[in-house]
Amino acid sequence: MLRGMLAKKYKGCLTGALLGDCFGGPFEGDLPQNISKAQLQSFFDKLEGPAYKTPLYKYSDDTAMTKSVAESLIEKNGFDPHDMAKKFITEYYKDPRRNYGANVVDVFHKLNLNLEDVWKPAKEQFGGTGSYGNGGAMRIAPVPLFAFKDYSSMLEIAENATRLTHTHRLGINGALLQAIAIHSSLNNDPDKPLDIAQFMKDLLDKITDLENKSDKVVPDSASYFVQLTKVRKLLELGENAITDVVVEELGNDVSAIYSVPTAIYCFLRAQQPIPNIETDNPFRRTLQYAISLGGDTDTIASMAGAIAGAYYGIDVINPNLINLAESQELMETLSTRLYERIS
Repeated sequence: MLRGMLAKKYKGCLTGALLGDCFGGPFEGDLPQNISKAQLQSFFDKLEGPAYKTPLYKYSDDTAMTKSVAESLIEKNGFDPHDMAKKFITEYYKDPRRNYGANVVDVFHKLNLNLEDVWKPAKEQFGGTGSYGNGGAMRIAPVPLFAFKDYSSMLEIAENATRLTHTHRLGINGALLQAIAIHSSLNNDPDKPLDIAQFMKDLLDKITDLENKSDKVVPDSASYFVQLTKVRKLLELGENAITDVVVEELGNDVSAIYSVPTAIYCFLRAQQPIPNIETDNPFRRTLQYAISLGGDTDTIASMAGAIAGAYYGIDVINPNLINLAESQELMETLSTRLYERIS
């Protein structure tokens, strides 16, 4: 792949994650039936309009923690658990009104009191079982950018970066799957039609390998292999996969297993036109569709945006969208610094 194209993919990845977070935020918690497709269409039409004037859309904890991951990896040239944990709590106490979840806030409070054992607070969550939420997956995008040329290292860093707040195997594997999806997008040429069947096979093969190596701490029915198999079946249905069916099969909540595969589906489904989404831009279509599913809209759209941005690159994203997001210049700077490391 040409160096210039990969640099654009890096920018697209972190920018896509930011935009999904910022524009998904206003719809967070809404039921899909309460999100008017016409109003969502109008919302994005206005965002893309050059004359649209509005205060910048604020990012949430998704981007706040993504920034912390990127900054720590860059400054330490690798994973440093104490530095990353310190950056998490510094970012949180600087502005705690970023819609952080109560459980991760509990981890931050404990870390703030004692950074000697940075792994302990997360292990204590939920009676010692750890969190299976999507907080690891939502912030993992900088890891495949940092370790793009070393797949094994990418998986190791992604797992460790997740364990600082989420130790349940479903939370960890969700972050790993998100990292793998971004890595695959980086490796695919956007100038050629995406081979969706091969993309899915790659994800299924890799998650099967990871789940076979994992401790059997969850029922076989709660597996990413099962969820990705559902993704593949829904993709085969095409336009016949209505919103209610997608949400029922894949989920739209804060758990990793019921949101990461959903984000992957949104990216792949948006390769083709979608009813009630009037745009020729596949990146916008990805975000708009992810938000239309309701639930944890900011995180699912952020994860889908990271995957889509890593595939299409920054040039596909409407500049008017970028200019309406808080801290877009910082995300571009971080993506450039991550790219410079491998170039």
